[in-house]
Amino acid sequence: MSPKADELLREALSLSESERAELAGLLLRSLEPPPEADVEEAWREEVRNRVAAIDSGEAEMIPWSVVRDRLFARLSERRRG
Repeated sequence: MSPKADELLREALSLSESERAELAGLLLRSLEPPPEADVEEAWREEVRNRVAAIDSGEAEMIPWSVVRDRLFARLSERRRG
């Protein structure tokens, strides 16, 4: 790292945990390309549809413990061959 980056890191490490977390999030977001408007709107619509399906009872809700067990079982099968 450059001397400037080293200095910034030292200063950042002196911040509180919540301030460091916020700063880290902002830095990570700065590396992402700006979202395309139509993609963002498509995701908003998808979220609205999924929430509506949950609210109406149309969507089948599966407890995390069941999903986790299924995933671990699939991983075990793959590792065995």
